[in-house]
Amino acid sequence: MKVSEEGSADPRPLHQRIAADLREEILSGELLPGSTLPSTQQLRERFGVANATIQKALQVLKDEGMLLGRAGANVSVREHRQRTIQPAITIVPAPPGQPYVWLTKVPRPGESGAIELLEVAEVQPPGEVAGALGLPDGGTAVRRSQLLRINGEPAELVTSYYPIELARGTAMMENRKIKGGTPRLLKDMGYPPRKSVDLVSARVPTQEQYRRLELPSDLPVLRTFRVVYSDDERPIEATVMVKASHLYELQYELTGETESA
Repeated sequence: MKVSEEGSADPRPLHQRIAADLREEILSGELLPGSTLPSTQQLRERFGVANATIQKALQVLKDEGMLLGRAGANVSVREHRQRTIQPAITIVPAPPGQPYVWLTKVPRPGESGAIELLEVAEVQPPGEVAGALGLPDGGTAVRRSQLLRINGEPAELVTSYYPIELARGTAMMENRKIKGGTPRLLKDMGYPPRKSVDLVSARVPTQEQYRRLELPSDLPVLRTFRVVYSDDERPIEATVMVKASHLYELQYELTGETESA
């Protein structure tokens, strides 16, 4: 499909529109990992644009880690960096004495995961968090911000909030990482996570998200707003999780109810 500046409802620059089409073909498997991309001449004919526009589009995808190659040489599709996350695994408390579940379940074999603790503070949380935790007007919560890394590269920015009456006097208030993660700590405190409700959206990254995640371009991020409940539907945690949208997809397993006769 040729692209054109005239008569298009898509206001993006030509090279970004071409990059978007090629990105979708890579992520959908139409262009397989390890395969050679069509030549610059073939791409020029396909999209009806100049050589420089094709090169700019390919550079966008190289910067995102989707393509390998240099100008004047064959360009190939990089082995898929996109990883599938099953959100349900991260609310399960780690076995006693074991690391936080994310560290053992998300990195692939041969990869190493790490958590960088960015901040621990008592704050008045945003409205969506205050509402989810059932806080009174002016109520406070403990905020724990962390950057999760895989092989040293930023993977996910996580900001969690806990009701102050739950966190006060516990390791959640301390400026240190918690062995086994907060799900393990909460369970040991008598507040086992029973249910989580996730609200997933695509957002334009904030300045902090762009910087912390070292994003290569203005691609949207995947934002998950999660509320965790314990016994009696008591909310014990509200978390905002942000990931690069071109590197992650979320997998949910849903089971339909069986109709009775």
